[in-house]
Amino acid sequence: MLYRVFPLRENVGTLDEGGPLFVARSHQGTGRHDHPAAFGALYATTIPESAVAEMLRGFVGRTVTNAHFRRPDGRRYALASIDDSALDPLVDLDDPRELVRLRLRPSQVATRDRSSTQRIAVRIFESGGPGLSWWSAIEASWPNVTLFAERSVDRLMVAGVPEDLSVDHPIVRAAATFLGITVGI
Repeated sequence: MLYRVFPLRENVGTLDEGGPLFVARSHQGTGRHDHPAAFGALYATTIPESAVAEMLRGFVGRTVTNAHFRRPDGRRYALASIDDSALDPLVDLDDPRELVRLRLRPSQVATRDRSSTQRIAVRIFESGGPGLSWWSAIEASWPNVTLFAERSVDRLMVAGVPEDLSVDHPIVRAAATFLGITVGI
């Protein structure tokens, strides 16, 4: 199962803008594995707290409130559970054998140099797989996933209804506590 935080738009399809599997390719290019000229990157994680922590990480040292879970356009952030069981195996960049096979060092995977991590993603994309996994920069035991949208979204199923996020949501509280973020109203 994968988890993803996204800005929910009511009454749209899962692949439409505001749907849980939508990839805003025109806004990509600066992320860890983005390369919009080659593929759309759908970011997710295997741990729901990690998905929420990725959203909240900019609030470290501040207080997060319910207002932070609404966008200026009125859409609210939601957490989607995504069944990925139909996907082929991902390239696991936390597996030493994969790093050897790809002739990569952990420091090349973990760098903040986006041009380097994007090149790695393009290499993996060109090898034909559906995506890759790597460790979260927030907590190394939390696996994050980058899926190549063109090869994966048609094999994904949204499980249940996406959950609206608020300061009362237990996963928000757990992620905020992990990050040391104060939760307000």
